[in-house]
Amino acid sequence: MPVDPQAQVFLDGLAQAGARRMAETSPEEMRTGYSLLAALGLPATEPPSTEDRLIPGPAGDIPVRLYRPQAEGPHPVVVFFHGGGFVIGGIDTHDPLCQQISSRVPAVVVSVDYRLAPEHPFPAAVEDCWAATQWVAAHASELGADPARLAVAGDSAGGNLAAVVAIRARDAGGPALAFQLLIYPTTDATGSHPSIQANGQGYFLTAETMAWFQGHYLGPDGDRRHPDASPLFIEDLAGLAPAFIVTAEYDPLRDEGEAYGRRLEEAGVPTKVRRYDGMIHAFFQLDAVIPAAVPAISDAVDALRQALVTAT
Repeated sequence: MPVDPQAQVFLDGLAQAGARRMAETSPEEMRTGYSLLAALGLPATEPPSTEDRLIPGPAGDIPVRLYRPQAEGPHPVVVFFHGGGFVIGGIDTHDPLCQQISSRVPAVVVSVDYRLAPEHPFPAAVEDCWAATQWVAAHASELGADPARLAVAGDSAGGNLAAVVAIRARDAGGPALAFQLLIYPTTDATGSHPSIQANGQGYFLTAETMAWFQGHYLGPDGDRRHPDASPLFIEDLAGLAPAFIVTAEYDPLRDEGEAYGRRLEEAGVPTKVRRYDGMIHAFFQLDAVIPAAVPAISDAVDALRQALVTAT
């Protein structure tokens, strides 16, 4: 189907604004611009309480934002990793989405402000997200959460980090994860899938931008098949937490997200992959201007609720 009409309005607005190519900007400039996306997400109708705090990490304290729903607990707990190509984004850019997850599941959400490249290249983000997940599992009770109902979630680069953390949790023998929500995840840093060329220009996230992100994150000589960068290349995916994978029709990352879903299914992991026709990358953050994103977010919330409410 064609691009969703409201998504096209958003894309046309960007073009009319004359946004600079990412390759021509610095990470600092892009972080400032990306922060404006927070205004395009719908907050929860029943906002959870929030608390910003620091937790210990492998290279110093990691900032996190805790979301606690209004309903009485103990609640499931979701560790959330934001998108932004490992270079931009943070807990503020994904605040509306985390509000919705916390309020609507309901669940305690811990949004992780992991270190960004190029100041902190690969594998700094992975190490921070893994440390944060371990910390949440160990401190769930004091957060008003149930450690037996623990999930990881993330979008784009954050989806990559959630997938990698799920693999680490399996290989380390815990913490046990009940679910993984991967929203248009990047799973293959080699850039070899057809959707990168088919959707690599004119749909918000471009092939050039992806190369810019990977250049900052992995560097020019980085191993793009490293399992902590490209979970699609991990030989054995058996025994991982059940997954719900979101993809978008006009997203360059569409094919690698769906390929990862097939790999999980082949390994016997309960997996649902849902492609949203007409949608573009980052549409989960654009529900205030793209109404078709609203039911998609509801699908993700429902998947989390079903997995975490029934987890034992």
